[in-house]
Amino acid sequence: MTIDEYAAWAAGVAKVDEHPSNERLSYLGLGLAGESGEVAEHIKKLLRDDWLDKAGLVEELGDVIYYWACLCAATGQQPSELLEASAAKIKRRISEASSR
Repeated sequence: MTIDEYAAWAAGVAKVDEHPSNERLSYLGLGLAGESGEVAEHIKKLLRDDWLDKAGLVEELGDVIYYWACLCAATGQQPSELLEASAAKIKRRISEASSR
């Protein structure tokens, strides 16, 4: 399954279209923030206990991707194009930093 196929599937599950209500966008954004917080909790526990629940972390990362993919669909973005744009932005920042 490609990232674009996954996003289309996730949008279908979440009943997201390209013209979502403010309530639906808020729900998806809060879902993404909440799941990102769960990822942060795993990292915090790694620092505190010097042990990582890798399976739990991976599960939470999957939840982050779900909400991210739904938000991509809700904003009419193809995830693959967004990833390419993100990579280009990061490469540009690295290039700018190395030229300073």
